[in-house]
Amino acid sequence: MAREANKLTGVQKAAILFITLGPEASAGIIKRLPEQELQKITYEIANITGVKSEQRQTILQEFIEINKAKDYILEGGIDYARDLLGKALGQQRAKEILDRVTEATQQYRPFAIARKADAQQLMNVISNEHPQTIALILCYMQSDKAGQILSALPEDVQTDVAYRLATMNTTSPMVVKEIEKVLDSKLSSVVRSETTIIGGVPTLVDILNQVDRTTEKNITEGLERENAELAEKVKESMFIFEDIVTIGDIAIQRVLREVDAKELAMALKGCSEEVASAIFRNQSKRAAAALKEDMEFLGPVRLMDVEKAQQKIVGIIRRLDEAGEIVISRGGEDAIVV
Repeated sequence: MAREANKLTGVQKAAILFITLGPEASAGIIKRLPEQELQKITYEIANITGVKSEQRQTILQEFIEINKAKDYILEGGIDYARDLLGKALGQQRAKEILDRVTEATQQYRPFAIARKADAQQLMNVISNEHPQTIALILCYMQSDKAGQILSALPEDVQTDVAYRLATMNTTSPMVVKEIEKVLDSKLSSVVRSETTIIGGVPTLVDILNQVDRTTEKNITEGLERENAELAEKVKESMFIFEDIVTIGDIAIQRVLREVDAKELAMALKGCSEEVASAIFRNQSKRAAAALKEDMEFLGPVRLMDVEKAQQKIVGIIRRLDEAGEIVISRGGEDAIVV
């Protein structure tokens, strides 16, 4: 069975791991994955019809072993990890695991020391830099740290940096290298550069989910003035249909008053059981029964039609949030208006 597991790609193994861990344990990991990886893994999950228990056990064991190896390396280095793993698993297995771990860690991420720095310290270093430079650096920072820095910038600079973040796709290694040199002199660090795809709407959305509501509003309004289409993409990405379970029952009831029944039936054809349950429990028994009948009557539907219906409902949620009738929770603290 180990041979069968070794034939799987990393994405397939990740999909089986998440299935094995279950939805609650997997949710916290999945939501932190880059969008591109998440799409690949969710596609695999959707197309897996069955997994043998032996295969699940093999992949889970591999996951545990790799994470142990990483912990040992952090604790005492490669030799320390090799010694402990060798005693526990044998020298050959230990070598296989460490080869995989070191291969992954060799893909060095620029600005590694800046990622370890305190947000305020980093803010002091880069606050006077050009907005394009700040945007590039924030692409490599943890989303919570980048959110703190973005919130601390002057409002006009916030919008400029956010716009550059959302429209950034690739960067020249020479540009990264020059910026690293500046941080090298100020943070006394030595970093290496690599060519990579960074930035874009997902990066900006991840950061905006960590800032306070006032900062988010200032940035999205600024983006609307700069590029309305881009601002719309950002807004759409900040709240998805599955997030409806986070707004609370009273808010869901308010949203349902605005939603067409046929549109709702179509939207629920592609949702999770958790979302469907949240909708049904916030309807009368008669309305819930009628909705279930509408869903059955629809039969097989196209994914694009489901997504279109879901996006319409997301639009209603966003409109009600902007009007102050419901509240979508944010990563930062909401401002209080008296």
